[in-house]
This record gives sequence, structure tokens and C-alpha cells, in this order.
Amino acid sequence: MKERAALIETALANTVVAHQGPAAPLYESMRYSLLSGGKRIRPILALASCEAVGGRTGEAVGLACAIEMIHTYSMIHDDLPCMDDDDLRRGRPTNHKVYGEAIATLAGDGLLTDAFKVLARCANGSPNARAETVLQTVAELSDSAGSAGMVEGQAIDLLGEGNPMDLARLEYLHSKKTGALFMISVRGGARMGGANDGQLEDLSAYARAFGLAFQVVDDLLDVESSPEQMGKRTQKDQARGKATYPALLGVERSHQLARELIERAQHALAGFGAAAEPLRHLAAYVVERKL
Repeated sequence: MKERAALIETALANTVVAHQGPAAPLYESMRYSLLSGGKRIRPILALASCEAVGGRTGEAVGLACAIEMIHTYSMIHDDLPCMDDDDLRRGRPTNHKVYGEAIATLAGDGLLTDAFKVLARCANGSPNARAETVLQTVAELSDSAGSAGMVEGQAIDLLGEGNPMDLARLEYLHSKKTGALFMISVRGGARMGGANDGQLEDLSAYARAFGLAFQVVDDLLDVESSPEQMGKRTQKDQARGKATYPALLGVERSHQLARELIERAQHALAGFGAAAEPLRHLAAYVVERKL
């Protein structure tokens, strides 16, 4: 993970570069959040999925950067006062606390839009990245990030504050808000590596279980960890009246559910060989992580 994160870090720094001139604060704001560290799990998943089907890491780097840019935009906007109103992210002041709400909003807009440019340019790269493959990946990334995916999930989350929510609806919410980007990370990385339909189906099952397990653990960390450990405010879900897995199932059952989901993810990889070991280790990491 450290090696792959370093690779992604370099690629991101070269993708969103500093600019001089009247709009310099915009690019500074974009880089402030994009290069603030973090686990880089989504782009690492894209690279690992590409390798699992026999592709080379370089074939999925453009997609990996695009996904991390979209993830970063979502965090910038999520932290805004009109959304979750957070002042700490990854142990640093949130973007709008440093650059103001207007520039922070535009930084998110820039990262989201530029992400598709980065992915589209992959058509000029590796042999597997044919124009048709890139086009399919662009369409799926749009679904995952847009009103049919992450944005829909965020809307349901905001509209559901203070209202009762059953387990089925909570799972649907997180299949969109959190799970959609995990799904495109895995499917997109595999497609860029030349995956066939059967491989895509198995990896989709992996991504579905992985994404939900990640969210269950995230909910648990919000309850069980401190702001110092997490680098952001904790206990905020309960304060805002949001439905969470610990609130609906209890802490012990939520831990059990996370383990069951990771077993499901591991089972989905049964047909893959040693090249899928990074995916197996990433799944194990999800239930072991402390931040």
C-alpha cells in the first residue's frame, strides 16, 4: 500500500500542477486537498484490479488519478457548511477554512471536471486502453460519481437526517454514497487491464462486499475512535441524527457484519490466482484499520 500510494501521490502531483496568475489560489486550493495524504484506497484498488486480470499498473494510473480527484472533490464539498460543516480533515483544517467557501466550492468543481479529462486521455496510452474501453469506463465513472451514484447517496443521507431509516435503505444509501466509487475503482481498473465479462462479474461481487464493509467499519470508527486518531471530528453522525450500522445493529453485530462481508469479498476472488493477492490483502485491511 505504501509503494502504490507513493506512485499515486507522484501521479496526482503531476496531474494537478500549481499555476501562476490571477487564478493561482484555485489551483493551490485544489492541490491542498488532493495532496493532503490519506490512504489512497480507491486508486490502489484500481491498480490492484488491473493487475489481478493480467494488466500492468501503468494501464490504470490515469483512472486511479481520476477516481482520487473525484473522491477529493466529494470531501471538499462534504465538509462545506451547507453539507456536513466540518472544520478538520486528515488532521488539517478543511479546504473552506483555509481558502473560503467560494474557492473551496470551485476547487471541488475543478477536480471533478478535470478528472474526466485525465481519464479520457488514457485512450492515447496502453494497448488495452482502446477508445471503446475508455469510453465505457468514462460512462461508468459518470454513473458512479453522478446523480445515479455518489451524489444520489449524499442526497439521501442529507434528507434522511433525523428520520428513521431501516437496514435495507441504509445499505442502499451506502451502495451509492460510498460503494459506487469502490465499484468503479475495481471494475474500471480491471477493464483497463483487459478483463473479460466473467472476471468483471466476480470483481463486482468483491467490490460490492468490500465497499459495504468499509462503510460499516467507518461507522464503527466514528463511534469508537477519537478525533486525534481519525484526523477529523468523530461522534458527528449521532449528533446529526444520521442512521448508522452501530445505531441500527449495535457495535458487536456491526463488527460481525464487517467480517462477514470481507469473507464474501474474499470468496468472490476464488477464481483468481496469485495476481489477486493485493486485493485479498486490501480486503483484510478494511476490517483491521484503525483510521
